[in-house]
Amino acid sequence: MNSLAHQLRQAACAVCLLLLFPLLICQADDPGLQLLTTHKTDQHVRVHAVQSSYQSGITHLRVLMPDKMRPNERLAAIYLLPVEAGLQTIYGDAVEEVLKHDLHNRHRLVYIAPSFSHLPWYADHPSERNIQQESYLLKHVIPFVEQLYPVRRQARHRHLVGFSKSGWGAFTLTLRHPQMFGLAAAWDAPMMMAKPGNYGSGPIFAGDENFRHYQVSRLVEEADQSFKRQPRLILTGYAGSFRQHHITLHELMQQHGVKHQYRDGPMRKHDWHSGWLAESLQLMFR
Repeated sequence: MNSLAHQLRQAACAVCLLLLFPLLICQADDPGLQLLTTHKTDQHVRVHAVQSSYQSGITHLRVLMPDKMRPNERLAAIYLLPVEAGLQTIYGDAVEEVLKHDLHNRHRLVYIAPSFSHLPWYADHPSERNIQQESYLLKHVIPFVEQLYPVRRQARHRHLVGFSKSGWGAFTLTLRHPQMFGLAAAWDAPMMMAKPGNYGSGPIFAGDENFRHYQVSRLVEEADQSFKRQPRLILTGYAGSFRQHHITLHELMQQHGVKHQYRDGPMRKHDWHSGWLAESLQLMFR
């Protein structure tokens, strides 16, 4: 009898191991975001050097919280999506803009500025393992931030903002993952792009078929019902060439009942420092 019970326990353990084996393999294949170093700047920006299997080489996360945090306080998070690869600042620096206007204290948000190894279009390449930009943000960056920082973890407290290609990314990510994000704000973005190739997008999308999964106009036409109940998308301003993109997208969203906030102008310089970020945040959190 004891021998039979022992055999049954062994068999049960074997079944458990078989059930757990795929999970263990999955975790081994995806070790998550590896933290290499952390330091804090004189302006209290925390800078994490990290490594991800979804990116090539070392990338960085910069995190800025309000100057004064209450005990056990948790805040909404907003991701400042970059328009350039690495830590380039040809079009300005989002974190510097937040600091300049004290936006982290005015709106009491946790600001996260991730970097990407390749020009960010917020898409997963169909074959290149180290150009998985959407997966990098969703599966590595956000879990890392939510484990390390006092942020609220509900979708309604997780927001995106960007301009140009990162404005495109803010919309595609939110439209593709409506249960993951709350609000998305975009300024001066090529929203009506109909095929890959322009603005360095070709090598990231790698073909029309993959591009269609991220095409803003198609995503608006197929938008989740939650976008028709309340305005989750904010579309503002222009620097010149993308104004018609915005007008057409505004009309398309109206046609399909996608509620949104829209501002046609004013015309500003195409960078982080022209005043549009403060305006977008005011519309998002007023």
